[in-house]
Amino acid sequence: MRVVGQNYKNRSARRFPPRGAVAVLAVAALAAGCAQGGSTEVRPAHGQQPLRAAPARALEGYAEKLRAAHTARVAAARRWGLARVPLTAPAPPAEKPVIRTRRGFEVHDHDELRLPPVFTTVPTRQKIVFLTIDDGAEKDPAFLRMMSDLKIPYTAFLSDFLIRKDYGYFRRMRESGVTLNNHTLHHPYLPALSYVRQKREICGMQDVIEKQYGKRPALFRPPYGNYDAATLRAAKSCGIRYAPLWAEEVFVDHWEYREWDRDIHPGDIVLSHFRGRRDWKGTMPDMIRRFLDKTTARGYAVARLEDYL
Repeated sequence: MRVVGQNYKNRSARRFPPRGAVAVLAVAALAAGCAQGGSTEVRPAHGQQPLRAAPARALEGYAEKLRAAHTARVAAARRWGLARVPLTAPAPPAEKPVIRTRRGFEVHDHDELRLPPVFTTVPTRQKIVFLTIDDGAEKDPAFLRMMSDLKIPYTAFLSDFLIRKDYGYFRRMRESGVTLNNHTLHHPYLPALSYVRQKREICGMQDVIEKQYGKRPALFRPPYGNYDAATLRAAKSCGIRYAPLWAEEVFVDHWEYREWDRDIHPGDIVLSHFRGRRDWKGTMPDMIRRFLDKTTARGYAVARLEDYL
């Protein structure tokens, strides 16, 4: 698979928009809408002075929240050394897209048995991507701070043999809104195992996540992206509803691509791993910086995968 890396020049005018620009535009648009709907003045009782209408006060409060959020986002981008301020994802769709197994990724009787769909991209026309991070080997506190500061959503797929020494790290992750999903107990090559052993790996991890974090996952990613019919039958029996793979993978120093055009596309699922300097030439914040610099430069926002399933 061809390795591609990109560098971006620092251009202050593009990196950080003027403070309050987003809020001013929002206020102007909303105020115009209110004006079309009629007067914003409340008629007072006899002898009293006119009061400003609630919609006007609400507009001011909303604008102030927008200004504060934008200011915080700009500051966080600077603090973490990003080339640009990350884009904000649109609201999740009211009607979820239909998720189907990608052509060529089916197993025998996939549809007939209603096995979990295997997919690399979520159907959408919006310029969004989904960040997913696997295994749980690296437990970098700076990564948690970075993602919290930047408010970047992501989805974790965990293996018990890598997280059991510090369940608390991933509990803090869950408390920040991250969904913790199934990546088996011991990260084996599943097609080499019998149905019974595969089920033990998958259901066993369901039990661990429920015990430690309170909820059985609906998402499962097979280690190495390898599976067979027995894998998906076992996953379904354990309560799994989806088996997302990935379209791209991001490392500290490069990206890798599944598609021939070596590019990102609307709805793509991006894979990375909980890794640090022992395995990479950098840290998890370094990886996130590379991921965000590319996606933002290409006009993509990062959305939460579970909101589309």
